[in-house]
Amino acid sequence: MTAEQREHEASRIADFRYGIIAELANPYLGREERQRLLYEKARVLYEVPGRGRKTLTVSCLRKWLRLYQQHGKTGLVPHRRCDSGAPRSLSGEEAALLLNHLERHPDWCASVALHTLQNEGKIRSDPSASSLSRLVRAAGLERQKRTRLKDQEQNLKFDFELPLECVQADGLYTVVVPDAKGRKRRAILLAILDDATRRVVFAGFGFSENSLLFERGIRHILRAHGRIGRLYTDHGSAYISAQTQRILDTLGITLVHSRPGKPAGRGKIERLWRTVREQFLRPLPIEELKSLEDLEVRFHSWLEREYHRSPHRGLGGMTPLEAWVKKAASIIPADPSVDYEEVFLHEASRKVHKDSTITLDGVLYEVSSTLIGERISLFYDPWIPAARRQLRVVQDGRECGLARVVDSYANTKVRRGYPLKEAVVEDIAEPLPLQPDDRCSPVDAGLSASRIRLQEQRREAKE
Repeated sequence: MTAEQREHEASRIADFRYGIIAELANPYLGREERQRLLYEKARVLYEVPGRGRKTLTVSCLRKWLRLYQQHGKTGLVPHRRCDSGAPRSLSGEEAALLLNHLERHPDWCASVALHTLQNEGKIRSDPSASSLSRLVRAAGLERQKRTRLKDQEQNLKFDFELPLECVQADGLYTVVVPDAKGRKRRAILLAILDDATRRVVFAGFGFSENSLLFERGIRHILRAHGRIGRLYTDHGSAYISAQTQRILDTLGITLVHSRPGKPAGRGKIERLWRTVREQFLRPLPIEELKSLEDLEVRFHSWLEREYHRSPHRGLGGMTPLEAWVKKAASIIPADPSVDYEEVFLHEASRKVHKDSTITLDGVLYEVSSTLIGERISLFYDPWIPAARRQLRVVQDGRECGLARVVDSYANTKVRRGYPLKEAVVEDIAEPLPLQPDDRCSPVDAGLSASRIRLQEQRREAKE
């Protein structure tokens, strides 16, 4: 295994560990609740990357949680074992393949499944019968249990107690409105709903599903309300961006996705969409809408006057605003030392070309010539148009100034051979004032050739 492959495997394991203990790091969890979750997670059978199906002990989960709290996600990266590379009777990938094959064929015995995979060339190892039996028993896939296993899905109603302990985000396709160029386009509403109080803590409209509006909603909640315990979304394109995941990891916010094709777990926000369709969109005078901003103003007016002040059956007759005010004392304030403008910058990695340039979003930027051939990180505000952005350049954690948009005309005045010096513009002699007997036409005065002619006259005057 190469160094790059080992690094990729370590990153997979760190993501796996973070996915398990992220819920335990929720600042809204009490001691007893965290203890209960620890023991629940210790009873679950996990598909460990490179190790197959295994259970995790409580002490192991506590160790991962402690490392995450002390060092962040980097603390979950595994250290290489001293016996790494030693042969084993059955690799983790082969064991996982065998167990998955047994789950798909519950009436097969383990030896038959092993021989089948060996004949297909998918398993090259030849474990003993005792090793095979221990593997199957440890995974809880004995033949009798597999034959009795039934695919039963249980949907349980859940409610969180504290505001911002869990918020749900989703998008809704609404009405057609004109954009800035006058074209009719479908407006998409993104709403973030607090699970405990049913209050809409953020709502915004756009013409496409993208992560920028989602990130703006997260930043609004953090700055206007407080810390978020977890985010619950579907697998939409706006919620699976690598940039968004990096930002949430930095803030310590857990992002949880519902199962594909199973909207029952997001019943609260689906109920909100039903209310929006019936009470806001249906009586809305669509022909009077002038822009997306007009639609957003009307929606927020309805939200504050109607929705937040209407009794909710799921809240025991209280309004969402009353429930929010009643429990507002439990909200954990956002950390004032965090620079959210810095955290929500997007990051891109580029390799500097031989002409000291890099490309981002179709725009050519130039950096210091000392970075030629190096891989750098660029931090920028995605809301600013590409042609007007200021890209902050970082290499190996070291600030390297700003990247600027290439000015190809100014680069024609730069002296070559001095890569570390600033651009030097060659001096051009000022033309002499015209004498009364000069016969220079206005057209010639504006041409470069006329400047040459004037310079010749200047030399003749000196002689």
